[in-house]
Amino acid sequence: DAATANDWSADQIINAIKTRVGDRPVYLTFDIDCLDPAFAPGTGTPVCGGMTMDKVLKVIRGLQGINLIGMDVVEVAPAYDHAELTSLAAATIATDLLHVWAANRRVK
Repeated sequence: DAATANDWSADQIINAIKTRVGDRPVYLTFDIDCLDPAFAPGTGTPVCGGMTMDKVLKVIRGLQGINLIGMDVVEVAPAYDHAELTSLAAATIATDLLHVWAANRRVK
């Protein structure tokens, strides 16, 4: 939950994810409403006390090496966000997920 994620460091979250998934194929769905509404107000179920963009990006960038086979970002509702913060957050998260996916496929 958000309280636990906020209490843990990005490194603790990364280690927990990597331990859980091991080398199994991973499809990662990022639900935008886990972010605090200050960073993503445009969602159907905003949750005060959610994660910050800084921590989320650190976690995503730390996932290089997992067997990521696909990803998506869900629950973005632009109609609820006049400043387009949620769309910007979703696009940034999706781009970073693509970077993780590409980094894992570099020819060595």
